[in-house]
Amino acid sequence: MRKSDGLYKTDMLERSIYAAICSHDGIKAKDIGKLTAADKKTINQYLYKAPFMRELCYRDGAYQWHGIIRQDRPHVGLGDFCAYYGSVGEFLELSEEEWFDSMLEGCRRIGRNLNDTRGLFHSFKDCRQVMAALFADLDDAMDPKWEICFELRINRARYIRIYADVLVITEDKVFSLEFKMKDKIEPEEICQAAKYTEYLEVLFGPSYDVIPALVLTRAHDLYRYERLDDRGGEIPVCSGDMLFNLFDEYIGFLEK
Repeated sequence: MRKSDGLYKTDMLERSIYAAICSHDGIKAKDIGKLTAADKKTINQYLYKAPFMRELCYRDGAYQWHGIIRQDRPHVGLGDFCAYYGSVGEFLELSEEEWFDSMLEGCRRIGRNLNDTRGLFHSFKDCRQVMAALFADLDDAMDPKWEICFELRINRARYIRIYADVLVITEDKVFSLEFKMKDKIEPEEICQAAKYTEYLEVLFGPSYDVIPALVLTRAHDLYRYERLDDRGGEIPVCSGDMLFNLFDEYIGFLEK
């Protein structure tokens, strides 16, 4: 991996090896080599040195490799790194109080700081209200088996760090939503929303597209794309009441 902007960049072979491990219920190095067309020496170098394998995979006593987070639906192991994880259907069955209690318990479990002096609890509830409203708007167009994560925190040693306010995982897409209780777009927050996109692409594997977005919950009727400074590319920025439009653009509900 090479370092860029404080993060380490993965290469395609590391992604392929990680995907081979996390899409199987145990796989040996020789079989990883067959799937990735890499030689034994190269495979072993990645297995024991590449951060995604060192920190999010393990080898059992039978010399089989396993991913801590599976690349399958549901994504077994993902909930261990979230304050709240479940299907969208399960999320919608909870009252706000039940969900909030579960969030606080999950934050303590994953080591999330619960200092409320700057309105953290309010921001949690704000995120929930926006997501509940989104799913109400989607109604029959939504699959209740979609997965939803609040407060994803993967912080493994010095290399792998992935943070997200909310993830919505559909059949083939991951919406990574950065929430701000604001009505004004700040350039640094656009970059923050996109910062972990590459790592999420590795985490979920080649079957998923990752769509980062900045959601401003105090804005109204906002939906546009903003450039990512000098890195090139752009990401969607929307108000909470326009989040439906983001999902419709990438999934195409109104065309069905």
